[in-house]
Amino acid sequence: MDLTAVTKLVSGEGWGLLQSLPPYDESTAMSLGEGLRTAGFDADLVAAALTQSRLRAKGHEKFGEFADGMLFTADGLEQATRLEIAARHAQRFRGAGIRQVFDLGCGIGADAMAIAGLDLKVTAIDADEVTATLAGVNLRHWPGASAFIGTAEGTQLPSGEGARHTGAWLDPARRTPGVTDARGKTRRVFKLDAISPTWSTVQSIAQSLPATGAKLSPSFPHGAIPAGTEAQWTSLNGEVLECAIWWGPLVNRVGRSALVIGSQGRSWTVREADAGGASGAAPVASSLGQIGAWLYEPDRAVIRAGLTGALTSAVEGFELDSGVGYVTSDKRVDVGYARRFAVTESMPLNVKALRAWLRDRDVGRVTIKKRGVALDADELRRQLRLSGSVEMTLVLTRVKNQQVCLVVRPA
Repeated sequence: MDLTAVTKLVSGEGWGLLQSLPPYDESTAMSLGEGLRTAGFDADLVAAALTQSRLRAKGHEKFGEFADGMLFTADGLEQATRLEIAARHAQRFRGAGIRQVFDLGCGIGADAMAIAGLDLKVTAIDADEVTATLAGVNLRHWPGASAFIGTAEGTQLPSGEGARHTGAWLDPARRTPGVTDARGKTRRVFKLDAISPTWSTVQSIAQSLPATGAKLSPSFPHGAIPAGTEAQWTSLNGEVLECAIWWGPLVNRVGRSALVIGSQGRSWTVREADAGGASGAAPVASSLGQIGAWLYEPDRAVIRAGLTGALTSAVEGFELDSGVGYVTSDKRVDVGYARRFAVTESMPLNVKALRAWLRDRDVGRVTIKKRGVALDADELRRQLRLSGSVEMTLVLTRVKNQQVCLVVRPA
């Protein structure tokens, strides 16, 4: 997608063509394109329209029906905040009494759209000309929203009394422009000094404009969390998508937290206080004999936030080993942010002994869950050489640095 293609798409002819296309179907896209070119449409316009049709179909996963009126780039769509999460970001600003937000590094405008949808004024800035243009198209429905080409470093932010009801939102680029991986996707960067704008720039903006929020990688290190801020890891349907850092009036509670968003919009928030304090450390089992009747698997956002201790507290149990996340207890408790399994057997992990145990029970299929061990699940299946009719679930993990196997069933 280049600026020429965008210009053609937003013209009367281009927009009319795009809106008239049928739902995208990969199997008919080529013949549809040939038909449109035969009908007299410019070949580049047809290619751009079909690309947008494909991206809009993919965009439904993040934006629902709103995707049908948006424009995308492939990278922009992949990196855009999902609608459910962008709405929660926007609520932070409105709840803090913010009236205007500078979205610095706005991408295709996902967060800016959510903020504008709450009747807040939005100034969206992106360094890439095409991306900023697309953001402007996607923000066209809101008179108080505008998009410009620029950088976070070069944007003049209000100060003094003018900053009183003003906030900033940053989503630093965590990919290397022009460098792709084996799948053709722009390569990610993981070091804080490699993001753009830099982490030091983000913190500088937060110092000058206290109502600042920043979307960062789920791998954000706990040691880098600035004093007085809230760091919230968010997952949607089991996938950890971000760690957002909030400053000033946008902080709900200082410290680490996990926001777990499940099906039908149900959500749970886990905080350091739930885990017994700032460390969030969970008590750890000392032997295989401490494995209880139930195994709990917390959402990954809880693990990323270092708050497994909240789960051990809720079920009065133990983490199997430090950092693995799995928690055991003799208590059966419903915990919204964790899956529960009934433990039917626990044993040291020995492939020969496990194979014999499974064959004695006519097991032919196994679902393998693992955490904290380096074993390859497919290789283990080959080594087990099972041929029975029963299916079981195996959890491979550690207890007191010993590799163990738990046989469980969902409860």
